[in-house]
Amino acid sequence: MNCYMLKKSVFWIACVLFLWSCNGNGGDQESQPGEPVNNIPPPALVSYSVLNIYPHDTSAFTQGLVYYNNQMYEGTGQKNESTLRKVDYKTGRVEKRVDLESTLFGEGITILNDTLYQLTWQDHIVLVYSLKDLKPVRKIYWANEGWGITHDGTNLIISDGTDKLYFVRPGDFKLLKIVSVSNSNGPVYKLNELEYIDGYVYANQWETDNILKIDPHSGFVTGVLDFKDALKKLANINYDKQAVEEGAVLNGIAWDAATGHIFVTGKRWPKLLEIKLN
Repeated sequence: MNCYMLKKSVFWIACVLFLWSCNGNGGDQESQPGEPVNNIPPPALVSYSVLNIYPHDTSAFTQGLVYYNNQMYEGTGQKNESTLRKVDYKTGRVEKRVDLESTLFGEGITILNDTLYQLTWQDHIVLVYSLKDLKPVRKIYWANEGWGITHDGTNLIISDGTDKLYFVRPGDFKLLKIVSVSNSNGPVYKLNELEYIDGYVYANQWETDNILKIDPHSGFVTGVLDFKDALKKLANINYDKQAVEEGAVLNGIAWDAATGHIFVTGKRWPKLLEIKLN
């Protein structure tokens, strides 16, 4: 073999080795399942302590929960069953109840400036009440599905089951901005019941046992509260698979700003938990 042929052979061998190193097992550049796909840090596990456990009405298909001026308010869902309630949270007793029209499916609730807002699921209607007597004062059109709603002190924040949070002006429901929620694995979907706590949006992620802590500016999930088997571990109650399949899942976050405590419950849950973040 002459010198030219030898150089050419060495060149092609080097090319083959280079391509193998890029595409073979030793140089796989594709992200593996569970590996970060962006520059967002993985969310931290947020620990908490359970302070009290109270009774909760198992007929309540809880969609929204708010604690305001030492009073608990609850919105429930399902057609022919949807309600707005004023509740004595320590006993579980319903002190006042407003039944929605039978065709409406109630969803999240929030209170801003002594006005209570209640979403409906696929009806594109927001029900607005006077907080003093829980009397309806108007209906507002909402273009998307209604899942969860909270506020940052100025604007309403709404979820629709996607990865989006919608910031809305309360007076005329003008859409101000949309924030997409994501974590280190990409977009985060099924954002449900919401609560704004100390500058963060806390969201139930539907069909999971997690409450997500979300930075409302970046949309990044910065923390996760794990409520897996919470009823069994904390209240010695074992909800069977059928109950969960019928919708008895974690859903409901209410913040007591005075104490910093958080109330957590679920759809048709027999208990309401009062917790404190560690």
